[in-house]
Amino acid sequence: MTFTVPIESTTFILGILFVGTGFLGIIVLLLMLVYKAGKKTGNLEASIHHAQEIEEAREDAIKRSRSVLGGQIAEQIAPFLRDFPCRAEDCRFLGKPVDFIVFSGLYNNDAVDEIVFVEVKTGSSALSKREKSLKDAVEQKRVRYVEYRI
Repeated sequence: MTFTVPIESTTFILGILFVGTGFLGIIVLLLMLVYKAGKKTGNLEASIHHAQEIEEAREDAIKRSRSVLGGQIAEQIAPFLRDFPCRAEDCRFLGKPVDFIVFSGLYNNDAVDEIVFVEVKTGSSALSKREKSLKDAVEQKRVRYVEYRI
């Protein structure tokens, strides 16, 4: 027994398959377009967010730079301020690891009465690890004088 399908049915089935495949293609195409649009939107949002982060980082760097510059200026003029603990004429600026070494009495007497290490701080800044170690060495009298001849 053979089974035959009329030509009209075959054409109808092929037409349905063709139309179904076309719809499926359109759906896939729409999904791809939506995906790409979403990706571009996400990239744009990320780019805007990144630009905002860069701007905030720049503003922070400028603020820190101003703070550092203000501190450096304060260090330089500190000996000339009214409440500085030593005479400005006896001060020698080093900058690192301590701001000043003061040779008290040297300017007036040509003799050193005392050697003072001065660290200038502004605002709420604290001593660094190096500055603390220098302070400890001085306070524990781990200081010496070396004469080096060439």
